[in-house]
Amino acid sequence: MKALIIDQVSSHIQEFLRSKGADVDHVFLPSHDELRDIICKYDLLVMRVDPKIDREILDAAKNLKAITVSAVGTNHIDLEYAKKKGIQITNAPGMNSNTVAELTMSKMLDLARNTMPANKAVKEEHRWNKYVWTGVELQHKTLGIIGCGKIGSRVTHFARAFDMDVIAYDPYLSEQEIASRGAKKVSLDELLTVSDLISLHAPLTDETRGMISFDQFKKMKDGVIVLNMARGGMLDEDAAYEALRSGKVRGIGVDVMASELAGGTMKGESTVNSPLFQFDNFIVSPHIGGGGTIDGLDILGDCVIGHICDIFGLTR
Repeated sequence: MKALIIDQVSSHIQEFLRSKGADVDHVFLPSHDELRDIICKYDLLVMRVDPKIDREILDAAKNLKAITVSAVGTNHIDLEYAKKKGIQITNAPGMNSNTVAELTMSKMLDLARNTMPANKAVKEEHRWNKYVWTGVELQHKTLGIIGCGKIGSRVTHFARAFDMDVIAYDPYLSEQEIASRGAKKVSLDELLTVSDLISLHAPLTDETRGMISFDQFKKMKDGVIVLNMARGGMLDEDAAYEALRSGKVRGIGVDVMASELAGGTMKGESTVNSPLFQFDNFIVSPHIGGGGTIDGLDILGDCVIGHICDIFGLTR
């Protein structure tokens, strides 16, 4: 078997493949055209979310049997065409739930307590003034979760430890299922209207693309905190800019941006800029949620190894 790894994944995957006699190459984040030109000789592709796997790449993948995604999302792959070509696609739903949920809580606390601008004021401007950074507590605040799957449920678990009231919008789960996960099922409009904090944890689909835009911000409480640890395309960045500029929101925290989606402009060590960066109450990290910890990478890696065993008839 010849395998190609094209992103930062658990070292356990490469170790396992080589222990089974596989020939493993590691090409870090090739461009679309670079991957197209080399994919023909591989049986297995191990990746995360870049580059976009379209018909051109799939047509070039003459020997490819499987693509194992060490992440949750598969919106960067033409799934229907891959199925037509007989290429199996696997992902790792829920395997990174704790990693993403912990990052969500950290940004929630940073925005509630102004820790990022306070840190900047002390370290860069040498100003020690505790009176300008008065924040709010999470206790007794209402957290609205959009998407109450494994990640949203884990965030709910953490939020309840802070004595928060948690409500959730998820059209695919019943009232009883959401209640069993610690939240109360509500409509999207109710969630937008009553939440003190809103956190996005849904997949990027045609239905969720741009789901938080100008109209949705208008329905929110003044001083709301908005968090997006899911996919950049879900949050309209022009609307987010206006919400920050006008003072509508207390802050926005994201781990994803629209331009870093598969086929976007960001790759590896990239230079990035955005009008949103002018706001101290906009905090951003470069998509470190799902695979941004050693623990998380290894959990995802174990799932990937399991899929490889199933597809190629290997044993651990």
